[in-house]
This record gives sequence, structure tokens and C-alpha cells, in this order.
Amino acid sequence: MTRRDTKQKILDAAELLFAEQGFSDTSLRVITTAAGVNLAAVNYHFGSRKDLIKAVMDRYLGLFMPQLDEALVRLLAQPQISVKQVFDCFVAPLMALTRVRPRGPAIFLQLLGGGYMDNQGFLRWFIINHYGEVVARFSQCIRRAAPALSSAELFWRLHFTLGTVVFTMASSEALRDIARNDFNEDIDVEGLVRKVIPYLASGMEARTD
Repeated sequence: MTRRDTKQKILDAAELLFAEQGFSDTSLRVITTAAGVNLAAVNYHFGSRKDLIKAVMDRYLGLFMPQLDEALVRLLAQPQISVKQVFDCFVAPLMALTRVRPRGPAIFLQLLGGGYMDNQGFLRWFIINHYGEVVARFSQCIRRAAPALSSAELFWRLHFTLGTVVFTMASSEALRDIARNDFNEDIDVEGLVRKVIPYLASGMEARTD
């Protein structure tokens, strides 16, 4: 097995375990057992557990963020924008993550949600440090689309939005089965994402009184 193969095996095992169990509840011992490698291999390729987490996330972020940024730049060039249009910018970059894994969109969102639920502050710092311009552009788009929201209200609504999306994608196979069996509706993953966007946009734009 080459060094590249070993590194790939560690990343593959780690990302699935992190997505399923969360960052805090996944030890390096569990990862090395799943990958069939020893702890020295993890230390050699990644240096630390935190660096392994960053590497797992960046395999998705490195593909997702540049495409999202292009979509947001195009949107900002329009004279008026809506929250739905902002969320629509996420669809194509998210679906492109199937190039990492067939279930790449769902795994990525589970990882992203896990970073918040497990209070992985270093991971948020990593995202801001490496992709801060994209995050700022997204914030600019949202503020233009929903100017009445205060910073605090925007925080809460984006938090609820992320939670909804993570849950939806984590249960995507079950939801698609229900739609097929109960409503004779054959929907793919992209269709599921597009179905939840109007709901999320309405929540973001809801009146507070």
C-alpha cells in the first residue's frame, strides 16, 4: 500500500465516522481500526486529530466553496435579490460533492452540522481563515435579501436553517422512500434539496411580530 493509499483510507474512514458519530465521540483508535492502519500513520499524514478533522472538511470545502462563491458573485450583480435566490446558489455546489462520494452532499452537511453541535471552535476558525471571503459574500447576500433582520435574528434563523438542512439530508433516503411509497413521488437528492429551499426561505423572511 502506498502512502497515498494509506492517507486516503484514513480520510475515508474518518469522514464516515465523524458524520455518523460526531467529532467529539469519534476517537483516533476507532478511526485507525476502521481504516486498518496504526496511530503512527495518522500522525505521519496529518499530525494531530484536529488536523485530520480539517483535512476531512477541506476535501469537501475545497470543491464546494469556490463554486458557491462564483454563484454568489453572480447573484450580487443583480439589482434585487431574494432569500430563495441566495439559497438556490448552494444547490449546484452541493450536488457537485457527489464527485467526492455518491453521498457526498449528505455527508458534508452532517460534518458541517457536527462542527457546530460538538462545539468545534477551531473548525469554525479554520473555515473563516480559509474561506472568509465566501462567508462574507454569503452574509452580504443574505443582508441584502432580508435587510430587516437584526444580527441576532439572522444568527438564529441561519442556525435553524442549518439544522433543518442537516436533518433533511441525513434522512434523505428515508424521506425519498416515503415520498415514493406514500405519494408516488420519485425524487432525487437534488429534488429534495430544491423542495426544502422555499420552506427555508419563508422561515428566514418570516415576520417577528
